[in-house]
Amino acid sequence: MAADLSSSSQSDDIGPISAINVTPFVDVVLVLLVIFMITAPVLMKDSFGIHLPKASSADHQSFPSIGVVVTRQGQILINGELASFEAVSAQVKQALAKNPETRALISADGDARHADVVKAIDLVKSAGMEHFAIQIEKP
Repeated sequence: MAADLSSSSQSDDIGPISAINVTPFVDVVLVLLVIFMITAPVLMKDSFGIHLPKASSADHQSFPSIGVVVTRQGQILINGELASFEAVSAQVKQALAKNPETRALISADGDARHADVVKAIDLVKSAGMEHFAIQIEKP
């Protein structure tokens, strides 16, 4: 009888597991992706040292947008990258070609010169974009 038990336990042995369950890995990666998507805009604003002006009448609308930043030193960044005036116009035209509903979101440091902000608005409008918004912070 002892021989029968040992032979039956050997026949129940399936072998090594050769499949990997990737579902938990995908879940973790998607959660990290969402976290990075939420924190990236906040980190980008802080990394450039932009201090937005405060206003109590902020409007919360969601549109496809292209980000234009005017720094305190008068530099213009488009979607987080330093750009020349020609590059701003080209990227705005490219964004409008992809989606005509695209709007410019202009963020300017509170200490930026008014002339630099007006230049950024002029670049966006001269590239064909009629709708833009000025980004502010609520007090």
